[in-house]
Amino acid sequence: MLTDYVVIDLEMTGLNAKTDRILEAGAARVRGNVVTATFSEIINPKRKLPEKVVSLTGITNEMAAQGKETDATLAAFFDFIGEDILVGQNVIFDYSFLKQWAVNHKRTFERNAVDTLKLARKFLPQEQKKDLASLCSYFGIERVHAHRALDDVMETQQIFEQLQKMYEAGAPEAFRPYPLQYKVKKQSPATPQQMKYLKQFVEFHGIPMPEIYEDASRSEISRLTDQLIAQYGKMKKEPSL
Repeated sequence: MLTDYVVIDLEMTGLNAKTDRILEAGAARVRGNVVTATFSEIINPKRKLPEKVVSLTGITNEMAAQGKETDATLAAFFDFIGEDILVGQNVIFDYSFLKQWAVNHKRTFERNAVDTLKLARKFLPQEQKKDLASLCSYFGIERVHAHRALDDVMETQQIFEQLQKMYEAGAPEAFRPYPLQYKVKKQSPATPQQMKYLKQFVEFHGIPMPEIYEDASRSEISRLTDQLIAQYGKMKKEPSL
């Protein structure tokens, strides 16, 4: 039975690991089935939060603006995780954001994990919903602050323990950690040439400059430029870069 591991949960600004950012990171280190240490930080994503994210998490734009710097916080988060086996609810989703950050910063990040969502789908009745809130209700676990990273972590840890107690003896293979696999490409920062072209483009067409975040990637600016060209057409004479 797995008794030493780290439970993780992230809150993000959206669903795309390439273009969205980590907003909050939470983790709990478990030793001998006892939580021995926790990690919880709001991270400044340096962008306005979608209303849906604010409503879901309760994290306001003001709270986010006062959050910690991304790189230093995630470096500390990786140090907290160490080489432990990860446990999470739909853990591949959180892993995808961590993997993208790691690749962008030339860090290796390969981990084995156990997913409570996969376990719930395997063992619980088909008609039973498998989202975190529904699993908490099913196992009688009180939710305090839904969709806050550390609260979700603590709930996931309790769900994992319940699943272990109820089902592991009869199907130990289902609880064996497996390697997480998620392929990503490094996201490079936008180039000065891209930004120069974009500025010339909006001036040529007399349109407002779109909101661009300071950490925008090269691919993000390329997509934005393509969208503007599709909407307004190319400049009659392409300026030299």
